[in-house]
Amino acid sequence: MTHFPEPADTLTDPHELLLGYLDYYRDALLRKLDGMSERDLRTSRLPSGWTPLAMLKHLAFVERRWLRWGFAGEQVDPVWGETDPETGRWTVSADESPEEIKKLFLDECARSRTIAAGARLHETARSGGGFNPPDHHPTLSWILFHLLQEYARHVGQLDVVRELADGATGE
Repeated sequence: MTHFPEPADTLTDPHELLLGYLDYYRDALLRKLDGMSERDLRTSRLPSGWTPLAMLKHLAFVERRWLRWGFAGEQVDPVWGETDPETGRWTVSADESPEEIKKLFLDECARSRTIAAGARLHETARSGGGFNPPDHHPTLSWILFHLLQEYARHVGQLDVVRELADGATGE
């Protein structure tokens, strides 16, 4: 897997900066999960009940929703594949392996990179995308910034969960 460092502090191009930080946080997420046992990946340590593996699956579907379905207007199914329809909680079934979830995540990130690299920040979401109301068309810059804050928040949450699981701290 490619390692994505934090973008250089001299980078001024907003498109490169947003894409660079997204890759940095995607990589940070995987580094936080690396070395966790399957048991720890499937165990929740928080009252909300999410597990590290479920968070990885959630972020794969976040990528799918915001860039493929939302921005590019692709008809993808499922769009909410990480959410249990009965409980509304993130879920990973027993027959989904950590390797499968990681592959799903990496595949969705690759698709997102392709979409974002081929568009300009001022471009708006296509008609037919998944935004509500249907005539809502956010710009790519807004979507990328939204994804960046989502990753920053979730990687921070995972910092705490990883420390609770096995004491690991740091990058």
